[in-house]
Parts: sequence; C-alpha cells; structure tokens
Amino acid sequence: MLAALALVISLAAQPFIFSGRVADSMDAPLDGASIAAICDGAALPPAASDAAGRFSIALPPGRCTVTIAFEGFAPFVQVVDAAEGGRQSRSVVLRIAGVQEAVSVSAAIGGVDIASATRTPTPLRDVPQSVTIVPQTTMRDQLMTSIGQIVQYVPGIEAHQGENNRDQIIVRGNSSSADFFVNGVRDDMQYYRDVYNLERIEALKGPNALAFGRGGAGGVVNRVTKDAAFEPERELTVQGGVFGSARATAGVGQPLGAAVALRVDGMVEHAGSFRDDVALDRYGVTPTVTIVPDTRTKITLRYEHLRDARVADRGIPSVAGRPAEVDVAAYFGNAADSRVRSRVNIAAAAVERRFDRVLVRNQTLVGNYDRFYQNFVPGAVDAAGALVTLSAYNNASNRTNVFNQTDLIAQASTGAMRHTLLTGAEIGRQLTDNFRQTGFFGPAATAIQVPLDHASVMTPVLFRQSATDADNHVRTSVAAAYAQDQIELSRHLQAVAGLRFDRFDLRYHNNRSGDTLERPDNLLSPRLGVVLKPIEPLSIYASYSVSYLPSSGDQFSSLTTITQQAKPEKFDNYEVGAKWDVRPRLSVTTAVYRLDRVNTRATDPNDPTRIVQTGAQRTNGYEAGVNGAVSRTWSVAGGYAYQDAFVASATTAAAAGARVAQVPRHTFSLWNLVQLHPRVGAGVGIVSRSDMFAAIDDAVTLPGYARLDAAVYVPLARGVRVQANVENVFDRRYYVNADGNTNISPGSPRALRVGLTAAF
Repeated sequence: MLAALALVISLAAQPFIFSGRVADSMDAPLDGASIAAICDGAALPPAASDAAGRFSIALPPGRCTVTIAFEGFAPFVQVVDAAEGGRQSRSVVLRIAGVQEAVSVSAAIGGVDIASATRTPTPLRDVPQSVTIVPQTTMRDQLMTSIGQIVQYVPGIEAHQGENNRDQIIVRGNSSSADFFVNGVRDDMQYYRDVYNLERIEALKGPNALAFGRGGAGGVVNRVTKDAAFEPERELTVQGGVFGSARATAGVGQPLGAAVALRVDGMVEHAGSFRDDVALDRYGVTPTVTIVPDTRTKITLRYEHLRDARVADRGIPSVAGRPAEVDVAAYFGNAADSRVRSRVNIAAAAVERRFDRVLVRNQTLVGNYDRFYQNFVPGAVDAAGALVTLSAYNNASNRTNVFNQTDLIAQASTGAMRHTLLTGAEIGRQLTDNFRQTGFFGPAATAIQVPLDHASVMTPVLFRQSATDADNHVRTSVAAAYAQDQIELSRHLQAVAGLRFDRFDLRYHNNRSGDTLERPDNLLSPRLGVVLKPIEPLSIYASYSVSYLPSSGDQFSSLTTITQQAKPEKFDNYEVGAKWDVRPRLSVTTAVYRLDRVNTRATDPNDPTRIVQTGAQRTNGYEAGVNGAVSRTWSVAGGYAYQDAFVASATTAAAAGARVAQVPRHTFSLWNLVQLHPRVGAGVGIVSRSDMFAAIDDAVTLPGYARLDAAVYVPLARGVRVQANVENVFDRRYYVNADGNTNISPGSPRALRVGLTAAF
C-alpha cells in the first residue's frame, strides 16, 4: 500500500520517458512486445511496442526495473535510474530462447490498434468490417515495391492494369484509381505510389464513407507513413535482380534533444523489365519531424517528393476470346515514344493535444501532382489473325489538393456503458487541369495496322487535339461533418453508430467551348455495427454501411449535360464476420457480405435517346484471412476470397446477368515464412486465381493461374541480413490483368532478386 501511494505521488512529478525499439536478431520489429516496469516496488501499467517495434513508457522518478518480453524470446531486463523530466532511448534485440543468433519469423499481431477504420484507436478485432494490414516486415520479406504487389496477398482485392500508368484496384467488384489515402487523408491522383517510407498498408473493405468521405465503394487503401521517433535509427536496403534492376532505400532517424526528433527516408531505383524496351527510373525522399513540447501534445510535420519516369506499356491484344499467342515480351507500338512521368509533392502537418479524457487531432495536407503519359494502344486483331490496329494519344493532368481534418475524441460513461465519442469535420479543395491530344499517323489517320507478330513500329506520330479531346479545368470543394459513438454495452457486446454529411460541389469549365457546368451533391452516409465477444480473443460482428460516388466519377475529369443531371451512385454493404486471435501473434478473420451498387446509368427501354438511372450491380462474397505466427518458427499471411460480381439490372455497358470485369470467382494467396535453422530462414508463397473476363462484355477470358514464389534468408552479422527471392519458380506463362479486351498484361517469367538489409 505504501509503495502504491509513493508511486501515485511520484507520478505527479514530470515523468522520465524510457523509449526505444524492440526487434529480433534479424532486425524484424516485434509488434506487441510487452514493456513492464516496477518502480520502487510498485508495478506500472504495461505498455506494448507498435508495428514498427517502437515503444515508450513513462516512469516516475526513482529506480525502476524494466522488462521487455515477447513470446518465444528470452526477456530483456534493464534497471533504469529515472530522473524527473529525463529521457532515455534504447534499441533492444531479443534472442530466441536458448539461441544466440537466429533468423526469426515475424508477423502482425491480431490485437493491434487501428485508427483509420473508425477514426479512433480501436483494436482491430473490434472493428466491424473486414480489414487487412500489410506491415513493413512483409513488404521487406518479399522485396515489395508497389501497391500492385502488395494487394496480391489481400483477399478481395485485385490489381487492375490501370493502362500501366497508375495504381488502380478492384475491391469487391468495384474499380477505382482514386480510393487511396495517406495517414487517413485523400491522395487520389492517378500515379504509382512507392512503399519506401511506409510503416504499413491498411486495406479496409466495404464502403468507408464515414471515415473517408465520397467514393471508397468497395474499399480503400490507406498508407501509414513512418514517423520520427526518439531513438536513433539507421536502416539500409540494397537490392538487385534480373532485367538490370537495382534499388536502394535508406532511413535515418535521430532525436534532436528531448522534444524534437527527425527522420529521413529515401529511395532510388532503376528497373528493367521482361517486356521489350520497358524500364522505369524513380526516386523519392521523405523528411519527417516529430515535436513533443509536453506530455500532452504531439506535432508531426512531413514532406514527400517523388519522381517516377517509365515506359508506357499497354500490353498485348486478344485473339478469339483469349490473350494473343505472341511472345510475352513483345511490345506493341514505339517504346521510345511512350512514356509516363509523375512529379508528386505532398506536405502534411498533424497536431494532437490531449485534455484529460479528450483528444483533439487536426491534420492538413497540401499536395501537388504533375502527371503526363503518352502511349500506343493495341486494338482489335483482324479476322485473319495477322494484323492488329494501333492508335496513340497523350494526356497531361495537374492537380492541387488541400484538405484539413479535425477530430475530437472523448471518453464518457452512462451507467455501466462506456462511450468513445467522435465528432469531426473536413474541408477540402481540389483544382485539376486536364489536356489530351490524339496521335496522328500522317495528315489524318488516327490508327494504323501492323503485323501481329512484329508490332514494334517506328512510324512517325504527330500529337494534336482532335474534336473530342479534353481541355478543361475542374474545381471541387468538399465540406463534411461526422459523428460516431462506439458503445461498450458490456464486456461481451459493443456497438458503433455514425453518420456523415458531405457537401460536394463540382465546377467544370471546358476551355475549348467556354462552357461551364456545375453539380452540387449532398451526401448522407450512415454506418452501423454490432460486435459480440463471447470470449476476449473472439469477435463476431454484423455491419451496414453506405457510400456514394458522384456522377462525375472517381476522378471527376469531365462533366456533361447528362451526368450533370444524374444522381450519385449509391453503395450499400451488408456484412457479417468473425475475427479470432487464436494466439497473441496469430489472427484468423472471415466475412460474408453483399454489396449493392444502384443509380448506375442505363438506356431507357422505351426511348433509346434517354438515359435513366435504373442500372444496378451486385457483389456477393466471402473472405477468409490468416496473419501471424503459427508457431515460434512459422508465420503466414494471406487468404481466400470468393466473389460473385454481376450486373443485377441492365446498364449502358451490359445486360443483366453479365459478370463484372476482372473479378475472378476464386482467389487464394498464402505466404509462409519458416525458420529452418537458427541461421537460415525460407519463404514459400502461392498466388492463384480462377478465370476472369477482361471487360464487361464478357468476350475475352483471362485464364486462371497458380504461381509459386520462394525466398531464403541468411544473417551475415548482427542486424545484417541477405535474402534471395524468386518469383514464378516454375516459369509459368500467365496473364495478370487488363484494361479492356485488347490491352492485356502478361505475368513475369521466372525472376530472381537479391537484397541486403542492414540496421545499425
């Protein structure tokens, strides 16, 4: 009793901050390690490390014994002489019990908190929707560098070709190039994102309007960036591979005193391709500053500069309802005159301030995106199967985004019920300029025919505007308010209810005609969820959510007199699922859902000149995921998805019953990381899917496939690891995705990459 009283008195003084990072012997961060402290005989509430292995615990002045423990590892113990107001940072390496040097597997923890889904820190198993988290360790283990590679291991998401000039995903049957966010703020320009500065990627499936606003019909992808922490960090990864590929990433973190910390992440890459004359060059840098003026306030400043230049590659055409039987390396068009360029500059500031049981958080993001692409487009193959049509065009877009979000999170109680209350607002402005030109092969021809078996051409092309090419300026404004209550009704029953209102205004100006069109929308998006917890590690949930997509589309690049009159498309999602933390480092999830898309445009059956909004699409699906450590030496990540996406009521694009493009009925992926020996680890992964159609007319089939990947990991010294990854071990021929029936992307043949990672 006296020790506890002394502890209470000592905590009234300014605490001593003991922080750091905990990792295994291969420098894989240990997520969920327990940090316990006993100070002058009294135990403090334990803390836990986050997904990056970082931890921080406040100690009262005096002598404290700190113990850092993780299942399967020998604990680390340190005695700390805590001075009032002081700080100490320590990097801790835990060893597998009884082993001095080892390759150890790592995995995400099922009980990790996630803030993006509900805009409040919530245990993942208490979020009533399907969420997949891909941590930095998984990206590193597989040498992932892109969103397209990452979503291969996310059930229910397919990577669309995106004309091979941008990130684009299909989530639960809905395709989007705009449903991307960074730290919860919209990042919706069409470009290729990199992963060098990320702590993790969150894939949140189902409509997410309450947390993210318009769009997000099938789901969203949220990038969580690395923050500057109050301990020194040094990370370097160098990798190279076939086709002349080379890449280096580095991260340096350093505290600049007790209240300021700095981190800089950088990347440079040159990558060739198995495709003829296709390559990319890119680099990026992200400095981040964390300022903690007192124990209640945190300020984060971040800036990212990214440049990406690559050859535009639209893939190969189809013949007789299948991908053409041509060399998978064959380039269609003139690679020397095909290019994609993106210049991205994003500045962000976040301020958090705690007032007893209230947290106020404000985020501001200013982004400028300058993008240009010029490409040759394979078209139809003639009846003889000998000639293919080629066309060309280019497109330039420049966008400036300004968004500000403010959240107020409060804890309250009414009788035996506990509430986490959220109220917030978002304002934003986006300014976009679009300019497109058509390629002319000679004075007037906008297309030529070339031999299917020799489609690389050097024919001169002049780019100029045709009668229908875009030249416009678009201004969009959003003002939103939202409220949510997460209610703990009892130990075994929770509920969440929320509502968001968005005022979305679009103003479209056609520079060619001088016409100006405007379209305002008032969007009201509810969210309801119930979570039943028969035991603490198990959650069974049911939810309903709504999202809207304005008639101008997810990139709002055009507005016509027809779309100006159209109501927003509406998405209703009904979902039931379960999340089970089988053990502290292993989680299993499952979900059954129905996603309805209504208000899509259709031709009036009584008047073919009129458009009516009677079209509808439905996706019925099932997802199952597994993530974590099955045993001390075996971890897994992946899952299975069944999707039945079809046109429920005829649209302008397809008749009722048509299957939605690029949504396979069955997908399965599983990555296994196994410690074969204290100094050798191995990885084996499988990625597979069933047949799918290339376009909504269901005329061209992309055959299903199964691909095997493998890896081996060997430590060279403390904090230094070398790895070799082989993609498509059996060198199978397959086709990844498409952008319609005549632009199909072949998968890579067998490819070897070698990486060296050092942390010091």
